[in-house]
Amino acid sequence: MWTVLVGVFLIVCGLLLMVREALGRRRLSGPSRATQSGTGPTLEPARQGLGFLGLARNWPGMALMAIGAVLLLFG
Repeated sequence: MWTVLVGVFLIVCGLLLMVREALGRRRLSGPSRATQSGTGPTLEPARQGLGFLGLARNWPGMALMAIGAVLLLFG
């Protein structure tokens, strides 16, 4: 029973760590200049990219989630 609870706790902590890493590095929004399509100012961050999904920044969260998954499978 305890291994299942610890596994769930580790998965949730890993997920929260990955969310914090994705959102905590820069400002989420702010008025920017007019876009290429001419729609005017937008609140979307400039040059968003998918760099926040990389393994280099998210490996601690993925490791916690993997350990939690192993505990759930074999616990």
